Amino acid sequence: MHLPDLRRRSFLLGLGAAITLPRARVAFAQAPGEARLAIVLLRGGLDGLFAVQPYGEAGFGELRGALALPEPGQENGLLDLGGRFGLHPRMPQLHAMYAANEAMVIHAVAGNWRTRSHFDAQDLLESGADQRLASGWLNRALSAVPARPGAQPNGLAVGTDLPLLMRGPTHVGTYAPRGAGRPSPDLMARIAALNEHDPITGPAIAEGLSARGYAATTLGEDAGGRPPARDAFRTLALAAGRLMAQADGPRVAAFELTGWDTHAQQVNRLNGPLSQLDDGLGGLKEALGQHWRRTAVLVVTEFGRTVRINGTGGTDHGTGGVAFLAGGAVAGGRVGGDWPGLSERALFQNRDLAPTTDFRSLAKGLLRDHLKLPAQAVARAFPGSDAASPASGLVRA
Repeated sequence: MHLPDLRRRSFLLGLGAAITLPRARVAFAQAPGEARLAIVLLRGGLDGLFAVQPYGEAGFGELRGALALPEPGQENGLLDLGGRFGLHPRMPQLHAMYAANEAMVIHAVAGNWRTRSHFDAQDLLESGADQRLASGWLNRALSAVPARPGAQPNGLAVGTDLPLLMRGPTHVGTYAPRGAGRPSPDLMARIAALNEHDPITGPAIAEGLSARGYAATTLGEDAGGRPPARDAFRTLALAAGRLMAQADGPRVAAFELTGWDTHAQQVNRLNGPLSQLDDGLGGLKEALGQHWRRTAVLVVTEFGRTVRINGTGGTDHGTGGVAFLAGGAVAGGRVGGDWPGLSERALFQNRDLAPTTDFRSLAKGLLRDHLKLPAQAVARAFPGSDAASPASGLVRA
């Protein structure tokens, strides 16, 4: 990858690089051994009940209305995950990984917070603690590990920022390319919604968005039914996978993908982001090649959405969500976690999917069993998380 001549800075582990594309960002780090780990942060709160639908649950269709998709085997139906759950049809590559025992789904996942604020929840997700810290859990986990012999001694971050997840004692040089920043489609959608009924700004904003490739009704897809810059995340994942496949390349990557805050018109607005995520996971597998068998990918979001559909065809900030694990090292082909059900008594605060799996247990399990980090490194990553013991059986022995 050609980069301009920039001032570089030595650091302990070596974040290999960070690359920014519209709506997506990635940062890298070193780790011991040949195992690869990728963390994908879905910013905005993915509706797990839309991405992975419990179509076999009594009352699901009544609760979800238009958000309940056709069952497996029907036209545009869900992709079956064993007879009770179905994956959204825009995720065929993840479904193929599931069928090959290279992916699993964990429902009712949440962190150790009960906030409905995006900013607070994202900070806690990335800090890995009971309060926001200045460093992220992934950086702290790796900070005590010496660099691999022969690995690249210097690092570079390209983009406007690094996710908190990767900030900490490992320092990197940074470079922000001119014009890298761009408002997310979700932000544009919210601006349009706020001005919809204004006789002056409403039509002007709608016309402007249409001219920039946004469909007036979805603001998440263009007129051809594809999301704006759909290939951006796949392009990013391909580049990341090629770097991670190099003998002296990074072993850890952290991705960000936005566009998941769907308060309105969710059926249309999530098609694009789900396709992007699926394409990116497929691209990462393609680029890693033979190293895919040594790879685990954890996909998480800051919280789930409300169980009941709202009056504008969307969902509001909730609690229990869904996490995905993918990779050749993953013991997949199953839906994990403890499903709490959707009865009125089972719902959290009578509105949300009740959380039954702490996301920290998933992350701790991967750090311990996949990256083979020592217990003190895992404890440093998640201080005060003794109640969230590392999950076992996530990766192949």
